[in-house]
Amino acid sequence: MKTFLKTAVAAAALALAGTFAASAEQVKVGFSPEAYPPFYSQDASGKWGGWEVDIAMAICAEAKLDCVLTPIPWDGLIPGLKTKKIDTIMNSMSITDERKKEIDFSDKYYNTPTSIAGAKGQKFDATPEGLKGKVIGVQVSTIHAAYAKKHFGSTAAEIKEYQTQDEANQDLAAGRIDATQADQIALDAFLQSDQGKACCDMKGNVAPDLEVLGPGVGAGVRKGDDELKGKINTAIKAIRTNGKYAEITKKYFTFDVYGDEVQSN
Repeated sequence: MKTFLKTAVAAAALALAGTFAASAEQVKVGFSPEAYPPFYSQDASGKWGGWEVDIAMAICAEAKLDCVLTPIPWDGLIPGLKTKKIDTIMNSMSITDERKKEIDFSDKYYNTPTSIAGAKGQKFDATPEGLKGKVIGVQVSTIHAAYAKKHFGSTAAEIKEYQTQDEANQDLAAGRIDATQADQIALDAFLQSDQGKACCDMKGNVAPDLEVLGPGVGAGVRKGDDELKGKINTAIKAIRTNGKYAEITKKYFTFDVYGDEVQSN
């Protein structure tokens, strides 16, 4: 009898565990394991945090998704999504027509300006004329690389590509390049660091180019995964409405990084 009861209890526990597990869909959230403060940063224990991590987890919680951060190098994110190594990308990936040929996107969840930083003492602005003869560092396979090639490629001495933005920042600080282009907030975080304060300053924002820079940052999903895309879109709207988005944003910024309202994808 005791054996029967133990077996029954064990079976019930397994059934309950299975029911609980089924209540939340596991989703692998792809991100590039590199410091990109204040969006992504790693503490001494190796745990990743930052504004975008908090927003991604808030979206997942609202959508009742069991999300797991899954590190993949930046240029492997889209291939990893397409081959189902990950289920979505939440890593400051801008929505562009070129990327939409390969993957789908959720609605945007933030949109901030694109800027140029350079060495202190060098007087130039963020224009093709201002960057004439300069060596410009950009992160490979980003909208910034595409923009720099399109707008500065004919006047710059070189468009130098790096695997990470941090590598570009380090070369700028060391004087190996003249300028770097990236998201304004990410560049500002570098310029507020001890190293950034010592070497460099902001030269200005680049001219708009919706075709290259896109309407903002969204979550990348596989082509045809309308169910996940729909859940993410609904969750983005919900956290914008219920105050969770603002609550998280106030921890990192003094302004709303969402930008202007845009139509859904």
